[in-house]
This record gives sequence, C-alpha cells and structure tokens, in this order.
Amino acid sequence: MASLLPGFIAFSLLAGVLHGQLSPSFYATTCPNLQTIVRSVMAQAVTQEPRMGASILRLFFHDCFVNLRLVAFYGVVTSRSSPSECWDQGCDASILLDDTANFTGEKNAAPNANSVRGYGVIDAIKTRVEAACNATVSCADIVALAARDGVYLLGGPTWAVPLGRRDARTASVYAANSNLPGPFSSLATLISMFDAKGLSAQDMTALSGAHTIGMARCGLFRSRIFNDANVNASFAAERKLTCPATGGDGNLAPLDVATPNLFDSSFYRNLVAARGLLHSDQELFNGGSQDALVRNYSVNATAFASDFSSAMVKLGYLSPLTGKNGEIRLNCRKVN
Repeated sequence: MASLLPGFIAFSLLAGVLHGQLSPSFYATTCPNLQTIVRSVMAQAVTQEPRMGASILRLFFHDCFVNLRLVAFYGVVTSRSSPSECWDQGCDASILLDDTANFTGEKNAAPNANSVRGYGVIDAIKTRVEAACNATVSCADIVALAARDGVYLLGGPTWAVPLGRRDARTASVYAANSNLPGPFSSLATLISMFDAKGLSAQDMTALSGAHTIGMARCGLFRSRIFNDANVNASFAAERKLTCPATGGDGNLAPLDVATPNLFDSSFYRNLVAARGLLHSDQELFNGGSQDALVRNYSVNATAFASDFSSAMVKLGYLSPLTGKNGEIRLNCRKVN
C-alpha cells in the first residue's frame, strides 16, 4: 500500500487542477438550449409531484458525496475502466448506473436502496438533451442542473452551476455504504465527514437546510420521537400517530412540517423549537458549535439562501471527472 502513496498524492493534486475546467458556460456553443431543457422537464416533474425537487437534490448529494479513492481494492472496477478511472470520483453520475450480472453499483447500497428517487426524471431530461445535442452533455451535469432547478422551482435560490463534468464508467457500493452521513449521526460525526470532503461546518449546516423539503421514513426517525430528550413533546406525539413504536417503517413524514413543499428557512426554526425530525438534524441545534448559525438562519432567510448556494457549488466540485477522463454516457443507466 505504501508504494501507492506517491501516485495517490499526484492524483489528488491533479484532481484539484481539473476543478478549474468547470465553467457555467461550458455548453454555451455545443448545447445552448441545455438549461432551458432541464428547467422545462424539472418544472413538469415538480408540478406533478413537489417532492421530486427534494428527491433530485438528494440524488445529487448522494452522487457527489461518494468519492472514496482506491476503490479498485474492493473489486468494483469494470472491465471498461482505465487505470485512471479506478477511483470513485464524486460528482460523476456513478449513482445512476444500474447493476448488471457482473457489476454492483451504488443504487442498491444501504443509504440508496428504496430511498433515492428521481432516476426516471433524469432519464427524461437526458432523452430531451440527446435529441438536441447528441453525445455532448454528461449525466453528471444534468443531475447538477436538475438539483439547482428543483430548489428554485420550490421557491429557493438559484446559482450558476459550473459545468464540464464527465460520467464515470464504474461505481462503488462499498464507497456508498461508507461515505454517506446517516440520520443517526452526531454533530461531531457530521462535521468530520464533511471536513473529509473539504466542506466546512458552515457548509454542512447550510446544506442540511435541504431538509426544508422532502420526506423521511418512519424507520429513520422512530428512535428520535420515542427516545431523544431534546424533542418537542407535541411534535413527537403528532409524529407517533403515523410512526408507532413497532411497524410502519415505511410511513412517510415531512422533514419540515411547517412548509414541506417550500424551500425556505423554516427548517432552522423547527430546530430551534426542538422539532427536527431526524436525530442528525437536531444535532445542529443542541448546545453545540452550530447553534448560533442555526439561530441566524432561522431569522435570516437571505443568509441561508446565500450560504446554501455557495455550499452547493462547492459540493459540485467534489472530484469531478473532466477532460478526457470518463465518458459522455448516451444512456445514464449504463456505460457506453
């Protein structure tokens, strides 16, 4: 393993250089209608089901946050991969790859199986994009744009999305199982996991505001409403009506009970009132280092929107494939 360290350092430095190849205008001449197409399909999807905005946002996070290197040691590299692609890169659409007879990807990893949604919406966007600009736009960039538009269409901020990512030819179920923060995480764990990706505690707290939209399954918050001391009693009683002590694991509840389909800062007001649905969310306001920031976001929606937008851009820079690495998939579900 020690003999690989120089190569690992060189690769890490190269990844940092490649970040500079992303640009919001990357497709300005090769696919000028890209953003219009993405917005159009997302608008239709969110109108049909407002929750889809949250689902696509979560899809983007779960794609980007899985960027474990040296995954070749876990036997997940496909025969189509070159040596430089034996690394799970991050924002590379690896989460979109379907499992095959000889390949297990990220879709059925524990944090994703029967949980991550929106694959069909990405397929619909890709079909429209391919008809307009064949073999030009990566699935990774489509996911990044769709996540931004889902937020905007639910009343949230917008931002310029740096583009130019390419798609992975492989994926890592191991990395997906080990890299994603869980709903039972402590504040220390959350800060540590985000720090490992080059994201600050402020970035983590701002990105957690994504939980101002979307739903969670009973099995992920039962222990909070039954066992946590720092939970509003009436809030817990309300949630117990559809999330009993046993059974009903798949029953859904809104992450933000106040405005579940509006991207605003009420998530933080919920935390201040001890009405966070997930244990990991309430950890942001529980006598720790993020209390002041949560309180600020709870009364300053502009500050939250600005910090969230900045953190989303930083998240999108997590080790993308660029240049000649990876490929432009024609079908987001399989390698070319």
